[in-house]
Amino acid sequence: MAFLIKSMIGNPLSGIGLGGGGDKEEEAAPTDPAKAAGMTREEYEEYQKQVVEEKMERDADFLNKKAERATLRVCLRDKYRLPKSEQDDNMIEMAGDDVDVPEELLKMVDEDATEEEGKDSLMGQFQNLQNMDMDS
Repeated sequence: MAFLIKSMIGNPLSGIGLGGGGDKEEEAAPTDPAKAAGMTREEYEEYQKQVVEEKMERDADFLNKKAERATLRVCLRDKYRLPKSEQDDNMIEMAGDDVDVPEELLKMVDEDATEEEGKDSLMGQFQNLQNMDMDS
């Protein structure tokens, strides 16, 4: 509200020179980003260091997650005998040896593999024949 009144009264009076134009020096944006953020120079530099460190940490975590997913995809491709992906191999190489797939996901893949092996066996085929509906 004060801005509205100041703009209505201050602008017409600034041409006359009756005191309406004296605030322009205070309204000018400071050129120093530390002052703009309301910090001292040292505080601002420390803040910038923290921001950069946090970003690097987030990027490393993101890269690790992407490599974990790529490793899981490679496991699934091996399981189902699908062609390998160059992109997944590159992602795993970029992450290095720090890639660990969560154990729950590996258990799920292993459980699926044992079920598939059971269905592929001769006994599994006989059980599938028993379960088939011969009436239709």
